[in-house]
Amino acid sequence: MRGDGAVVAPEAGGRVVMLVDNGVHGDSRVQKAAQSAAEAGWEVILLGRSPGGPPQTWRLGRAEVRLVDMPDPLARRRHEFRRAWLRWPLAYPPNGIAAHRAQQAKAWLADLRLRRATLTLAARAGQRVPAWRWQLLRGEQLAAQTLRRWVSFRYWQLTRARTGRKLRSPWDRAYTRFWQTVKGDGAWRRLEPGLWDYELAFGPVIDELRPDLIHAHDFRMLGVGARAKIRAALDGREIKLVWDAHEFLPGVRPWHDNARWRPANQAHEREYAPYADAVVTVSDGLAELLQREHGLAQPPEVVLNAPAARSVDLDPAAPAPDLRARCGIGPDVPLLVYSGAAGPQRGLDTMVAALPQLPGVHVALVVNKPDGPYLVEVLARAARLGVADRVHALPYVSHWQVVPFLSAADAGVIPIHHWPNHEIALITKFFEYSHARLPLVVSDVKTMAGTVRDTGQGEVFRAEDVADYVRAVRAVLADPDRYRAAYDRPGLLESWTWEAQAEVLDAVYRRLLPGRAPAGPAGGAAGLADEVQPAVGAGT
Repeated sequence: MRGDGAVVAPEAGGRVVMLVDNGVHGDSRVQKAAQSAAEAGWEVILLGRSPGGPPQTWRLGRAEVRLVDMPDPLARRRHEFRRAWLRWPLAYPPNGIAAHRAQQAKAWLADLRLRRATLTLAARAGQRVPAWRWQLLRGEQLAAQTLRRWVSFRYWQLTRARTGRKLRSPWDRAYTRFWQTVKGDGAWRRLEPGLWDYELAFGPVIDELRPDLIHAHDFRMLGVGARAKIRAALDGREIKLVWDAHEFLPGVRPWHDNARWRPANQAHEREYAPYADAVVTVSDGLAELLQREHGLAQPPEVVLNAPAARSVDLDPAAPAPDLRARCGIGPDVPLLVYSGAAGPQRGLDTMVAALPQLPGVHVALVVNKPDGPYLVEVLARAARLGVADRVHALPYVSHWQVVPFLSAADAGVIPIHHWPNHEIALITKFFEYSHARLPLVVSDVKTMAGTVRDTGQGEVFRAEDVADYVRAVRAVLADPDRYRAAYDRPGLLESWTWEAQAEVLDAVYRRLLPGRAPAGPAGGAAGLADEVQPAVGAGT
């Protein structure tokens, strides 16, 4: 810092290319990692996937974000291009003709309705309409309705052909075992060829950027980073690879309902894990599992998914919105909040099912897809229970707005189900709720339940047990100050900050690139540059 108080950026260090398999918006860990590394003086370029549109670019603090156009034809299986003659012999071919024919039938019926309306108006006006015209119209209507039913039936057969095969039949399991036996960890090339779509989109961009270090977020991008490292070595250049493992893959609920997804992605991870020069992850428990799974010489460094202690507003013109105003409720209405991804394993059904037993209590669901299929189901259940007016589905806010946004609630809820990955880490929303000083209501997944019982910051209930959830909510709402007092423990919240985590990450970078480290103090907690630009649409 200069004598006049202005922040001086550290001398630029080596070039870091971060890789993530999403559109960056909504991934607060990735955004904070890129921003803090750039503030520490590294030249950071964050590469993400453009969501079905042209490439995009913007600034995230001093970091540059680029979204790469990524076609994904290999993500479709070969059977999706073929007709299922034996199972669905009357289905349309999967070439787009079904939608064309359905629209064509609708257009014919719409034209017939118009012609009937024209004849009716003419008759009302006293004009003589020959009987044969009415008869012809009725005949055409019968033909059009018959065609529409036929098209609908064939379209239904096509839909069943597309969705009926989930790649988990005995044949698919045998297919998976065959390629695992023949190709070992290389079996992912046959079982999950869509991983090549990431390589073909991101690989050339990485080669052009010529990074000193690649920070690969999660398992899909590990292979992309490792292959870039191999190509650079062939060209006489050295790239250091940091693998940021967000999940323990053997414990992840499969993202696709088939027998191939998990073994394929595990094989891909095992093939490329040895190329990582350093591994970081989100919890001590996950670090132990990763070390055992991949035979790592050292346990991974732990970088918690913690929020920034200083809520720096990257867009002063857009302060944090008011949670209660978005819900349309006043300050005295009891409000529970859930913030994070929406899915069946997240337990949102439990929150809704409990509302008839919690009169007057409202629920805010701050989720990635407020109008997504799962949320539509949740809201439909709320309507059936007669509590729809007390359930509010809201979109994410910018990551620097999350803590002040959530602080308007009376309690933060984490009702996740028992899955291996849920047992081993304190997830992002846990830290966000804590910095918002919210009493917590959490399910009895191992690490989180143990922490809450130790700190006294909330109540624990049995996962998927509505009655026990109601008990926990009532206890928290009856005496919120008792639970908020836990946050006064010296050093508790300070240890759960991104600033502390950024120092760990910066130390990893400096250890791998001692000759390219930026000048100035280590750590990523420096003040933001004056010219930072907003990361529009970022979420929790």
